[in-house]
Amino acid sequence: MQSQDPPSNPEPYAQEGAREPVGGPTAYGPYPTGGYPAPYGYGPPPTPPQHLPRGLSPYGMPARHSWEIGLLVVVVLISALIFLAAVLVTLTGTIYDYALFLLAAPLLVWFGRGTLYARLRVNGVKMSPTQFPEGYQMVVEAAARFGMPTVPDAYVVLGNGQINAFASGHGFRRFVAVHSDLFEIGGAAREPDALAFIIGHEVGHIAAGHASYWRMLGMYLAPFLPILGPALLRAQEYTADNHGVCFRYSGTPAAMGTLAAGKYLNTLVAYDEMANRAGVEKGFFVWVYNAMSSHPVLTWRMWALRDRNRHGKLFMRPETPPPVGAATPYGQVPAQPPKPVP
Repeated sequence: MQSQDPPSNPEPYAQEGAREPVGGPTAYGPYPTGGYPAPYGYGPPPTPPQHLPRGLSPYGMPARHSWEIGLLVVVVLISALIFLAAVLVTLTGTIYDYALFLLAAPLLVWFGRGTLYARLRVNGVKMSPTQFPEGYQMVVEAAARFGMPTVPDAYVVLGNGQINAFASGHGFRRFVAVHSDLFEIGGAAREPDALAFIIGHEVGHIAAGHASYWRMLGMYLAPFLPILGPALLRAQEYTADNHGVCFRYSGTPAAMGTLAAGKYLNTLVAYDEMANRAGVEKGFFVWVYNAMSSHPVLTWRMWALRDRNRHGKLFMRPETPPPVGAATPYGQVPAQPPKPVP
């Protein structure tokens, strides 16, 4: 069962239930005149439709998905009970591989995070003012936009055709990695707005606490818990998407088009047309595939990114949305009717 949707009004939904009118100084931050003095934003924010500020808290920060904390508590409690059972079984003198796997969780999580960070440090290209400066500037400004005291390290790693990015941490360090395919040769982004959205999404994972060691340890069994574990992961992705929207709303179509069709055909994706399918593609296996996925399926995700009136759906497909103009690919100009001959 999904959470109750907030009333349909032009006010942004908030983390603590407070409301604030759209267009006020907190819609994008403390500067009501639009744009951010450096380093609070990457250029001026786009002129949004009335529904854009949804997904922000009353203080202009991205809202957390309404199910995220509840699912986290349930997953941590279940994991703690399973861990306790493993301890009790081991104390009886019976040794099981699965019990050892659970008891070693603190060390395995620590070791895995450390080796991932080491791999990036020795093989990745670290973003800086001289290496991939465009991406570096986006990371710096996203961290400032989300009120982070420390800018995370950022790396470019070889993508080999894969479009991906991720965020993690080790010790007190936090870092993001972006696949090289999101950049053009020479370091200039193929899709600057899409890259900004993706970087905002990944930095958002860190800002929301998703890269914490203790959180990762508490979610150690999430991938193995049917329904609940993937649902928590999807809720975290929706939360990170709110950060991407907050940082570069105009990059949403390009980012989703890239995930759907790749870096060369992304401009051919009709964003509204694909988002509309979220409300009509149905059936048992559609539900099963979504329920097993760690990320929201793309049609549902695009629907949630476009409709800022409510949090993204986790289990039940979105309601059929109303048509939003002509389904024109975002990279094309709609055809104009011929001018009448005088």
